[in-house]
Amino acid sequence: MSCLASRVAIVLAVCGLAAAPALAAQDCEGRLGTSRVMEVDPTGGLQVGTKHFPQTLDLADKEVVLTFDDGPLPGTTPTVLKALARECVRATFFLVGRNAAAHPDLVRRAIAEGHTVGHHSMTHPMTLADMPFDKAVADIDRGLRADDKAAYGVAGARPPVPFFRFPGFGSSPALLDYLKGRGIGVFGADLWASDWNPMTPDEQLKLVMTRLDHAGRGIILFHDTRSQTVKMLPAFLAALKEKGYRVVHVVPPPARSAAVPQ
Repeated sequence: MSCLASRVAIVLAVCGLAAAPALAAQDCEGRLGTSRVMEVDPTGGLQVGTKHFPQTLDLADKEVVLTFDDGPLPGTTPTVLKALARECVRATFFLVGRNAAAHPDLVRRAIAEGHTVGHHSMTHPMTLADMPFDKAVADIDRGLRADDKAAYGVAGARPPVPFFRFPGFGSSPALLDYLKGRGIGVFGADLWASDWNPMTPDEQLKLVMTRLDHAGRGIILFHDTRSQTVKMLPAFLAALKEKGYRVVHVVPPPARSAAVPQ
């Protein structure tokens, strides 16, 4: 395979396209599974997640999108990936660039296992909105390049997966316009596990399920860097299955994901 073809295959894999046969080959009977794949076009100023924006993804009742922020980290991310694989579930990971650069093997593992890899800035400042505009943009762009270099070995002008989440949801109109101009969609969340606060796995499970039962659907925010989340995740996935929730996997449209970094 040529270098160019190899890059195309890798970028296709990040959206689960090249990885689809591998997932289909797994024995997912009796598991929670991934009910469907939703293509999300990031262009035109995509901004979703009602904790941050007025609108969210077009999800049916009891459909959820699982997202994990701040990784990857060797002590926790592999266990999260293992728990998701055990239930045939695909999620979206919003990477911190310095972590991706330090642990490219984990970035590539997430992609190989069919997950979507988005972006969460280079250094995770709290918040980008409180920084001078040029410094905030530089932190965003460095994160995009670091993530893509870790994932694909090359970083181009536009990320193959143009999904971004602001650290602490700290956006500004100017930064939102900047990302819109680059064709990068912004993800907030509809509910979160509050796993930045210390609590037991059982307390966290009760909290997030209470919130989810109230909301009925939505984009859920976790952190794959938090040990309490790692310990809670198998029970959470079991609770989703028991209560009839369905997992939706978000990807960019194939035409856009097939673009090769220059």
